[in-house]
Amino acid sequence: MRLPILFIMALTLSGCVTARMHSAGELSVAGRACGLAEGELVQEGELKKVLFLYRVAPSREMRSCVFRWADRNHMRLAVIEAVNYPQ
Repeated sequence: MRLPILFIMALTLSGCVTARMHSAGELSVAGRACGLAEGELVQEGELKKVLFLYRVAPSREMRSCVFRWADRNHMRLAVIEAVNYPQ
């Protein structure tokens, strides 16, 4: 009787996985695997569940690759396509 209850509780809790802070090295490896340059994939400490992709006009393949990595790591992808610097 207890086994089915424990199984159901385990399934329920498995959906509560939270994102963690990834090291610069982990982000660098993921970025290189997706064809990005160093520093184009960023995770902020205040928003652990959001992975930022900073690149002007990233290809569909790059976006897809980074999206899959973010999804596997329980994160959401935010794409920043253009950065305007003040003059």
